[in-house]
Amino acid sequence: MLLLRLNPRLDLWSSRRRSSSRLFCHVERSRDISYCSSAKNQRFIDCARNDKESALARQICFVVAAFAARCRVPQKPIMNKTKALFVLVPLVIPLANLRATPQDDQFQQVAHDYIEGFLTSNPEYATELGDHRFDDKLTDYSAEARSQELARAQQTRQQLEAFNDLSQLTGANKVDVRLLKDNVDNEIFDIEELREWEWNPLVYNQSLANSIYLLVARDFAPAEQRIPNLRKRLEGIPAVIAQAKANLKHSPKIYTETAIEQTQGAISLVREGLSPLLNQAPQAAKDLGPIQEKTAKALEDYKTWLQKDLLPRSDGDFRLGADKFRKKLRFALASDLSMEEIMQRAQADLAQTQKTIYETGLPLYKKYFPNAGKATLEDKKKVTATVLDKLGEQHTDDNTIVSYAQKIVREATDFTKQHDVVTVPEKPLEVIVMPEFKRGQGIAYCDSPGPLEQNGKTFFAVEPTPKDWSTQRKQSFFREYNNYMCRDLTVHEAMPGHYLQLAHANEFRAPTLVRAVFRSGTFIEGWAVYCEQMMAELGYGGPEVKMQQLKMRLRVICNAIIDQGIHAKNMSEKEAMDLMMKEGFQQEAEAVAKWKRARLSSAQLSTYFVGVAEHLDLRDRAKARDGTAFNLKNYNDAVISFGSPPVKYVRELMGL
Repeated sequence: MLLLRLNPRLDLWSSRRRSSSRLFCHVERSRDISYCSSAKNQRFIDCARNDKESALARQICFVVAAFAARCRVPQKPIMNKTKALFVLVPLVIPLANLRATPQDDQFQQVAHDYIEGFLTSNPEYATELGDHRFDDKLTDYSAEARSQELARAQQTRQQLEAFNDLSQLTGANKVDVRLLKDNVDNEIFDIEELREWEWNPLVYNQSLANSIYLLVARDFAPAEQRIPNLRKRLEGIPAVIAQAKANLKHSPKIYTETAIEQTQGAISLVREGLSPLLNQAPQAAKDLGPIQEKTAKALEDYKTWLQKDLLPRSDGDFRLGADKFRKKLRFALASDLSMEEIMQRAQADLAQTQKTIYETGLPLYKKYFPNAGKATLEDKKKVTATVLDKLGEQHTDDNTIVSYAQKIVREATDFTKQHDVVTVPEKPLEVIVMPEFKRGQGIAYCDSPGPLEQNGKTFFAVEPTPKDWSTQRKQSFFREYNNYMCRDLTVHEAMPGHYLQLAHANEFRAPTLVRAVFRSGTFIEGWAVYCEQMMAELGYGGPEVKMQQLKMRLRVICNAIIDQGIHAKNMSEKEAMDLMMKEGFQQEAEAVAKWKRARLSSAQLSTYFVGVAEHLDLRDRAKARDGTAFNLKNYNDAVISFGSPPVKYVRELMGL
C-alpha cells in the first residue's frame, strides 16, 4: 500500500499511493556490488564484484547463497517426483544462470545502471529499501530533475530493445527483462502523460512526512547516526514546499482536502513524534529544537497555503479518464486481461459470490431466527444482510482495536502453523496505531521493512476513527470491522497474507534487482485475497469468518467495478454507494471511505480482484496437473519463492 510515493499496493483498505507505485525488495548494495545478498550469506557474495569476477563466478556465488538461505528452513522428506519439483523450483533460476551469456552481462549492466539512477533520484525509496546512502536527501521535484529522469528512462528503454530475443538470456533474466521494459514504459507514461506533480499534492508528502518517519520508526542504525540525517531532511523540507507551491495548479478538491489533513499529521510528527529517536541520543539532538520549530512553521505555512490558495482553485477532475485509465491499468496489473474482460468477470463473480454468501449465511440465520418462515428464508438479500448485521454486533472500539488485532495475529499464526499450509517465517510483526499523517485513505496497512534492513519489523498499522466523526458513524464503522472481519483483515494483512509473502519475497535472489524493485501489486494483493479464501476453506473462524471472507470478496469485486466505473465511465457517487451497500452489503461508513479512496486512486483498486482471480486460476492449473499428488504447502511455497512478479510469469516459471 503503498505510503504516498511508497508502493500503495499493499493493502485492501489503504491507498498509500504514487503513480509509479513501486515497492522495494532485499538488495545488498554498495558502490561496487550490484547483486543481491543477505548478511548471513555475505561471504558467498563478496566475490560477486563487477570489476573482478566473471559472470560464471558470480552465478556460482548466487547458487551457493540461495542454497544456503533455503537450507535454513528444514524440509520434510519428499517421496515423489511431483512434490520434489515444488521444492527444487526456487533453485531453478540460479542454476540456469550458470550458462550465462554475453547478453546476460549486458542486460545486467543496463538494469544496474537504471536502478542506481532511480534510487539516487528517489532517496526516500532508497531509505525504505534499506539503502541508507541517501538518508540525508529529499526528492528534487524541479522540472530539470524530471527532464533528467525522463531522458534516463528513454535511454534505458532504447537499450532494452537489444534483448527482444529472449533466447539470448538465461534464468531470471528472461522474466526480468520484460519486467524492466514494462516499468520503464510506466515511468515514461507517468512523466509524459500522468504528470501528477501538477495536480496531486499527496505526491509531496513522501518528502514532507514519510521521509522523516522512516528515520524514526525503525532502529536500523544508532540514533547518533540517524539524527544528523534527520536534521538534513528537516532542513530540506522548506525547499520541497517551495517546489510544491510552484508546481501545483488545478488539483481535484478531494486531493487538496486530504493533503490538508495529512499535512497536519506531518506538523504533529515534526513537533511531537521525533522523541522516540531524539531521546536515545540527547547530546546529538541538543540543538535540534530550533530546526524542528522552523520546519513545523514551514509546514503550517504550507497548510495555510493549501487551505487559502490551492483549495479555492482546486477545480481539477478526480476522474482519470478512459484513455489514461486504460494505459495506467495495463501497467498496474501486468495482466493479459483487458479492461472489458475484467468488468465481465467481475459482474459474473458478483452474482456467484452473492449466491455463495447466501448459502453460507442460511444455516446461521436459522440458528439466530429458528421461527423464520419460508418466504423470509428465500429472501436471499435479507438473509445475507441480517446475518452480517448480527455478526456486526460483536466489535471493538477505538480503545480496543489495536489490542484485539494483536490477539488475532497470534491466533491466525497458530492456525497457519497447525495446518502446515505454507512455511511461516520467524520475523517480528508489531501491531501499531496508524501514524496520523498516513490516515484518511483506509483502515489498515502492512508496512514491511525495507529488504536491506536486517531483522527489521513489519508493522500492521490500524487506523482509529477520525475525531470529528459522530458516535453513530463510529458505530457503523466498527460494525463493519467487527470481530469476525478483524480476523479476515488479519489474514490479509499479516498471516498468511502480506507479512508472510513479503518475508518470503525478501529471500528471492537473482542476478539483477529488477524483480526486487518492481514488484507486482497484482501478485501481492492477489496472494492476500487468495489467503482469505484458503483460510476460510480450512475452517478458520468457522462460518462466521467465512461470511466476512465472502463479504470481503464482494468488496474486492465492487472495488474493480467502481475503479473502472469512476475513472473511465463517469460513475456517480450514488451509483457507487448503491453498489457497495446494496450489492456488497457494506456499512455506510465503509462505503463513504471507499468512495473517497476510489477518487484518490486509480487502477490500484482493480489489483485485488484481478490478482485473486489469477492466483485461483494458477492453483486450479496445478491441481489439474498434479491430481492426487497435489500438496498445498508445496504449492504455496513454490508460488511465493519467485519474489513478487506478475502472476503470468509465475505460471510460466512453474510450467503451468
